[in-house]
Amino acid sequence: MLDDNLRAQLKQYLERLSRSVEITAYTDDGDRSKEMLTFLGELKSASNKISVTQGSDASKRIPSFGLGTPDADIHLEFAGIPLGHEFSSLVLALLQVGGVAPKLTEDTIEQIRSIDGTHKFETFFSLSCQNCPDVVQALNLLAVLNPNIEHVAIDGAFFQDEVESREVMSVPSVFLNGEHFASGRMGIEEIIAKLDTGASEREAEKLKAKDPFDMLIVGGGPAGAAAAIYSARKGIRTGVVSERFGGQVLDTMAIENFISVPETEGPKMATAMEQHVMEYDVDVMKLQTAAKLVQGDEYLEVHLDSGAALKAKSLVLATGARWRQMGVPGEQEYRNKGVAYCPHCDGPLYKGKRVAVIGGGNSGVEAAIDLAGIVEHVTLLEFDKAMRADAVLQRKLLSLPNVKVLTSAQTTEVLGDGNKVQGLQYKDRTTGDVHDIELEGIFVQIGLLPNSEWLKGTLELSDRGEIVVDDRARTSMPGVFAAGDVTTTPYKQIIIAMGQGSTAALSAFDHLMRSSAPDAQQEAA
Repeated sequence: MLDDNLRAQLKQYLERLSRSVEITAYTDDGDRSKEMLTFLGELKSASNKISVTQGSDASKRIPSFGLGTPDADIHLEFAGIPLGHEFSSLVLALLQVGGVAPKLTEDTIEQIRSIDGTHKFETFFSLSCQNCPDVVQALNLLAVLNPNIEHVAIDGAFFQDEVESREVMSVPSVFLNGEHFASGRMGIEEIIAKLDTGASEREAEKLKAKDPFDMLIVGGGPAGAAAAIYSARKGIRTGVVSERFGGQVLDTMAIENFISVPETEGPKMATAMEQHVMEYDVDVMKLQTAAKLVQGDEYLEVHLDSGAALKAKSLVLATGARWRQMGVPGEQEYRNKGVAYCPHCDGPLYKGKRVAVIGGGNSGVEAAIDLAGIVEHVTLLEFDKAMRADAVLQRKLLSLPNVKVLTSAQTTEVLGDGNKVQGLQYKDRTTGDVHDIELEGIFVQIGLLPNSEWLKGTLELSDRGEIVVDDRARTSMPGVFAAGDVTTTPYKQIIIAMGQGSTAALSAFDHLMRSSAPDAQQEAA
C-alpha cells in the first residue's frame, strides 16, 4: 500500500522509537479488514519495536486498531486506514506512543496531565480533509499524556452508517463521552481551553502583566508572520496576538502560485510560517481575539475579548478576512448540518448525494468541479447574470454531466427538517419567480469579509469594511499600520499579504525611530 519512497521515510522516522509499540487489530474476514492487516504489516516491517496482534472485543469498530505500549497506560485507536492527510497523524502517534517527546512546553504537558475526569473522544475525519489532522493529532497527544483521556479517530468513509445515524455532516467532528464536542479545525491549545475551564482566566492574567511591546502584530496569517519576522530582525520587543496562527492559509487546500514553491498545502505553509517566526524572539499569544483599539497618552492599547489589554508603541493590524456568509434564514441553524464552507473537507461526506454550490467565482467553480467527482449532482447558483470564474474553469465545469448552473439566482432560504438540510429556496432575479431545490448539502463560496468590525469608529474603513491604508501601510491613526486581506490593498493573495506585512513592519519601525529621535533644537543644544 505504501510506495518505496514512503516506506523508506517511515523506516527512518521510526528509528527514533525508544520503547516498543503494540498494535492491536480488530478485524473480520472482509476485504477492508484484509487491507488494513496488510497496511499494519508494512508498519511492523518498518521497525523491530512494532508488534501486531489480533484483538477480540465486540465493542470495537471493524476494522480498527489500537496503539499501546507496556510502559504506559494509553488508549488511542484508529478506525479505518489512516492514509491521505491522516498518515502523518498515524506516524506522529507511533512516535509519541514509542517514547518520542512531544514539542510542547512543560507547562502545557503538566496542564494536560492534570485534566481530571474520564474523557472518551471520537473524531470523524475524511482522508481529503486538510483541517482534520490538527484535531486528530491534538487528541492523540492528549491520550498519550493522560490515561484518563481516550481517543478514537474514525474515517467516515469506512463507517457511513455511523456517520448517518450520528448526523455527522462536517469534518472534523468531535464527540466527547457520546455528545457533540466541536466541529472544525482546533489546535491543542483550544481543546485544552475547552476542557480546562479556568485556563482562559489564568492566561488573561498573564497577558495583563506583560510589559509594553515596541511593535505588536494583531493577526497570525501571512501578513502577520512577515511583519513579526521583519520586526524581530530589528531587535525590538515584538509580540503577535491572534486567534490561530496561519489564518486563512490553514483552510487552503492547494497553493500553486507562491513563487519558488510550485505546489504546497495550506497547513504545511502555516506550520512553516510559525516555525520561521519562532526562530526569532517573538512573543506569540494564541487563542486571543481583539475587541477594541484605544489610543492612549503614551501607548496604543489592544483590548481583548478575554478582558486583558496589551500595550505597544506601534501596531500592525493583520486580522485578515473570513468566508462571507449568505445571510439568509436557515444558514446559521444548519451550519455543519448541511451548510458547509470547505468542499475539500466535507465533500466526501456527501458521496452519492445532491448538493449546491453558492458562488460562480473561481473558488465556487473549483468547488463544484471537485464535488462533481464525489456527489450525485451539483447545482451551482450564481447571483449575477454570468459566472465570474476563469474561462478554463467554466469550460471544465460545463463539460461535466452531473452539474447544473443557474445564473441570476439569489438564494433566499436554507430549508431543513430541524436536524439537517433538505433543500434551498432561490429567486430568479430575471423573472422574480421563486423555486425550491431538494438537496442534502450547500457549500458557500461567495468571497471574503474583512475582520475589521472591532475597528469601526476608530480607524477609517472603506465601504466594504477594509482598513484604508496608503502605500506605506499607514492607517488613519498615527503609529497604527495594517496589512493583508483586511486592508484596501487589491488582490487578496498570500504573496501580496506577505509583502505588505513586511512593508507595514518596516514603516512601523521607521515611525518608532522618528518618534523617539531627539528634535533638532535638543541636538543643537
